[in-house]
Amino acid sequence: MEIVIVLLLALAIDLAVGDPPTAVHPVGWMGQVIALFIKGGKGRGPQFQIGYGITVVLITLALFTVPVYFGLSYLHHFNQVLYIIVAALVLKTSFTLKGLRQAALKVKGLLAGNDSPAARFEIRSLVGRDTSKLNTRQLVSATVESIAENSCDSFSAPLFYFLFLGVAGAIGYRVINTLDAMIGHHGEYEYLGKAAAKLDTAANYIPARITALAIVVSCWIWKLKAAWAWHIMLRDRNNTESPNAGWTMAAIAGALQVQLEKVGYYKLGDSINQLSLESIDLALKVVLTAAALWALAVVLAEVIYRAAT
Repeated sequence: MEIVIVLLLALAIDLAVGDPPTAVHPVGWMGQVIALFIKGGKGRGPQFQIGYGITVVLITLALFTVPVYFGLSYLHHFNQVLYIIVAALVLKTSFTLKGLRQAALKVKGLLAGNDSPAARFEIRSLVGRDTSKLNTRQLVSATVESIAENSCDSFSAPLFYFLFLGVAGAIGYRVINTLDAMIGHHGEYEYLGKAAAKLDTAANYIPARITALAIVVSCWIWKLKAAWAWHIMLRDRNNTESPNAGWTMAAIAGALQVQLEKVGYYKLGDSINQLSLESIDLALKVVLTAAALWALAVVLAEVIYRAAT
């Protein structure tokens, strides 16, 4: 049952403390390593960049997962209590709920104070789009979309890989997701980040759908129209370029009965209700409930597995 204790302790640390400063956060280290590695692939031909990008992915994965795997294996044999504490601390760095909630509420607070310029700046920590010209409605939409999408990237997916591959698996997912965030997009890193983007898409395939289903289920708890969330999820899931993000964002659009839009790219849901600052609060309630349901499912799955073996 050590793995259950590790997970519960990691969740407690996240809820009580949140994320460590970037300077000592492994994701910050990942970003520095990736930034250093990709310099060698810039300005080269497409085929070289694709091959170089694959190499960067493999080396970065090895640099962060191998020490975690062998280090925790050693601690497990050395001292059980120390192993649980260190494993929980490392696992915590692979996910965040408190950080996501704080970031969303900070944007909401700035919008409530009619400080749109500051809100446009702050929301950059949640979305990758150009935020400089977003109006209030678009800022709310982007925040709600990010809450839904990041509930997978920042929570459900790390726990999914923790369940099957342990702490090293959760860290491995965080490496993949960080690589995708930094170089897995069109433009400057079209070829250099191709491997990272493809791997991130594959890694999120199952977790994204689990998260979307958890969002639908959480609608019942908050007495929202789960059937409508299910309908919109299935209808609009393919409206986004990403084959994964559309699931969670369409589900939350249906749950709130609002229309979410990234101008020029996609629309999700119908405008039965108007987007407002309260939409951010309700999105957080639904998503955090979905996260709790998924965490409970992971714990129960591990308990049942251990009992059966």
